[in-house]
Amino acid sequence: MLVGDNGVMSTNSETLVIRDDMIRLGQALKLANVVEDGVDARDLISAGEILVNDQVETRRGRQLHAGDVITVVQLDLDLVIAAE
Repeated sequence: MLVGDNGVMSTNSETLVIRDDMIRLGQALKLANVVEDGVDARDLISAGEILVNDQVETRRGRQLHAGDVITVVQLDLDLVIAAE
């Protein structure tokens, strides 16, 4: 379990394994089946519903690396980025 920005643990935590050194935020959300496409990713991100390492992230192209944590507020879900 991971602690979110409000100090409350998310009830869901998943590991998202990536092949390369980094993945962009929009791609990670699609890979994790949180969104269907880039438009959905953009909408969710621009609404302030995505946190990266406990900070609101508004850039769909944000580069993520192993150890970064994406929090999807609406789903009470934490995605932990891990290298293959």
